[in-house]
Amino acid sequence: MPYTPIVATLGYVLSPDGRQVLLVHRNARPGDQHLGKYNGLGGKIEADEDVLAGMRREISEEAGIACEAMSLRGTISWPGFGKHGEDWLGFIFVVTRFRGTPLDCNPEGTLEWVALDRLDALPMWEGDREFLPLVFDADPRPFHGVMPYREGRMLSWQYSRL
Repeated sequence: MPYTPIVATLGYVLSPDGRQVLLVHRNARPGDQHLGKYNGLGGKIEADEDVLAGMRREISEEAGIACEAMSLRGTISWPGFGKHGEDWLGFIFVVTRFRGTPLDCNPEGTLEWVALDRLDALPMWEGDREFLPLVFDADPRPFHGVMPYREGRMLSWQYSRL
């Protein structure tokens, strides 16, 4: 059976000093599969855009800021992650420079600057704890991972770097 995932972006906006990251606390929509969790910003790629354009659009829509510099940190395949078991393929970015002032909230929840050394204390998907260290480490090589989910639980995690 061919693998036909939903293609998406996931971005982590760093503060100008590089010590904090802008996250959305998903606390606005009852029934949201992410309710109560902290997440990066992003979403589905539209048919007429590449992944960079999609990341820029999502950051603009969700945070009200314009990306001026970003880098691809990796890709993750999430088989079975969707609310109804859909497969997802995510392109993970770090935004290192932006223009504007981030919104306080969006339709998904409250936007918060969180210290990088506090990420472990936040409620988030268990899989995020596996790949977030790779997003923020000093290794310039992108990572490429697979993280299957079943019924909202991570089954395994593996990745490689070139």
